Amino acid sequence: MTMNASFKGKFDVDKSGGTASLAFNAGNVKLRATMTDAALVAGPSLNGLSLAVEKPGFFIIDYNVPKKDVRFQFMNTIRIAEKPLNLTYIHMRGDNRTIVDGSLVVDPANKLSANYTVGTKNCKLKYTYVHGGMATFEPCYDLSKNIWDFAVSRKLYGGDNLKATYQTSSKMLGLEWSRNSKTTGSFKNICWCRAS
Repeated sequence: MTMNASFKGKFDVDKSGGTASLAFNAGNVKLRATMTDAALVAGPSLNGLSLAVEKPGFFIIDYNVPKKDVRFQFMNTIRIAEKPLNLTYIHMRGDNRTIVDGSLVVDPANKLSANYTVGTKNCKLKYTYVHGGMATFEPCYDLSKNIWDFAVSRKLYGGDNLKATYQTSSKMLGLEWSRNSKTTGSFKNICWCRAS
C-alpha cells in the first residue's frame, strides 16, 4: 500500500485567522487532520483540531476533537432517465440535525437542486442555467419563508467573475467581484445595498 501525504495552509485576512491541513492517502481513503490557529494561539491545545476519514465521492466522517462531536456525510449518484442525480446526506450529531441535498443535472446548461433539513419546513429549491459557459442565472425559492432570491454571474476576461445577488425578503442587492488566479493573484470584493 502506498501512502501519499499533502500539506495545505491558508490564511484568511477577513477573519484574521488561518488553517492548516495534513492529509494522507491510504489506498482509496484519505485521512486528514485540520488545525486552526486556535490550536496554537494560547499555546498548544486541541482547540480547532478536527480529524477526518474520507472516501471521495462516497463518505466523509469528521470528528471535532474539542467538541467531541461527529459529522457524517454520505454521497451517491443515481441515474434518472439517464441523467445523474447527485444525493448527499449529512448528519451533525451534536446539533442533532440532518440535511438532505439533491441535484439533477439535466444537461450541461441546466441543473435543478434541492436542500431539505429533515424535521423542519426548511426546504430550498434552485434552478441553475448556464448560458454559453460564461453567464449563470440562479433563481432560488425558500419554501419555509415563501420568498425568492436571485443570482446572476458572469465570467469576465482575465479570470475575473462578477456576481449580482438580490434577496427579496430584505430587498438587499449584493455585488461581488472576484478573481482566482495563480498568475495575477486572488481576491473577493463584496458590497451590499438596500434597494428601495
